[in-house]
Amino acid sequence: MWWRHGPPWWNRWDGEERAPGWPWRSTVLITVFVLAGSNFAARGQLDDRAALDPFARVLLFVAAGLLLWRKRYPVAVVFGTSVAATVYLGAGYPYGPVLVAVAVACFNAIVRGHRRAAWAAIGVFWVGHALVAHWLYQWLPPSGDQAAPWGQEGVIAAWVAAILAVSELARTRREQWVREGAERAQAARRRADEERLRIARELHDVLAHSISVINVQAGVGLALLDSDPEQARTALTTIKAKSKEALGEVRQVLDTLRTPGDAPRTPAPGLDRLPELVREAASAGLTVEVEGEPPRLAPGTDLAAFRIVQEALTNVVRHSGSRHARVHLDHDDGATLRLRIDDDGPAGGVDAGGSGNGLAGMRERAAALGGTIEAGPRADGGFRVLAVLPLKASAETKEDR
Repeated sequence: MWWRHGPPWWNRWDGEERAPGWPWRSTVLITVFVLAGSNFAARGQLDDRAALDPFARVLLFVAAGLLLWRKRYPVAVVFGTSVAATVYLGAGYPYGPVLVAVAVACFNAIVRGHRRAAWAAIGVFWVGHALVAHWLYQWLPPSGDQAAPWGQEGVIAAWVAAILAVSELARTRREQWVREGAERAQAARRRADEERLRIARELHDVLAHSISVINVQAGVGLALLDSDPEQARTALTTIKAKSKEALGEVRQVLDTLRTPGDAPRTPAPGLDRLPELVREAASAGLTVEVEGEPPRLAPGTDLAAFRIVQEALTNVVRHSGSRHARVHLDHDDGATLRLRIDDDGPAGGVDAGGSGNGLAGMRERAAALGGTIEAGPRADGGFRVLAVLPLKASAETKEDR
């Protein structure tokens, strides 16, 4: 809505300040209005003011024509227009649309950030008019002229104050629009970064687990290819199934990039697929015991819990010399879910818990939900991953799943 974020033509002003154009149309319209309007206004002031002559028309043309440079030189234009208008009125010519040119120049300068220059130019105009109307008129034509009434001076002062107030209000509103635009752009960049991080975590979790299983099964198949072809065939079958599943999950993640507005074609995995993880771990030579039952979880928490268990078991397969792991699930009054994944080590790779993006990804998933991850060696040997995920904020969401 433009009244919140500003009309489109406001948003182009920043670019115009770097490469300003020439406002021909508006300048021509204002010039025509000032010249024609002054002729009309002069008809009612012939008794008090001097008639328009060529010098007066030149001053009117200069005051309005200077607006053509208002985008490139706002300070010079506001001073030039104010001086031309001051000379015009000081010479005794009729009041009229010449004040419009001063108002436009002042408004333009203030909105573009030249507040002091605009205030100074308007001050020069008002002070000059007051001096001419109440003091210098004695030495200026026409002879025998009288001082202007102070009521008229009050009208000029009110007009000046109104122009400054409107200009300052427009400047404030424009700065607010620019600030809101920058905040929206920053929020959009933050959302894009969060989405890229989410996709990176998904791809890492999917590929790390699947490739670990494929790697183990490929080693089994190569070792038994000659001595036990049937077992090698089983390993190859597992590789085929796991690679197909990994390709499907990667395709689902990539589909969200191509069509971000569409809902996923398949539901996100959750702890209901824990038996599947146990079977996959068993095919990789890892025995997994599961203790406890998961509570009702919201989709986001369910996915995070599944990926944490998946990554922890993947790290056991890749980095631990243990062939046995335990997964313990516990929850207290529906407030928090505790996931504990233990293996008996010792480390068979770089570290029993991994040293790459796996632990960082688990911590990011838990932190996104307001939870925590603790991972490290156990005092009695082996490695432990302990995840604590809050459930209160997600319990209600589960009902809509």
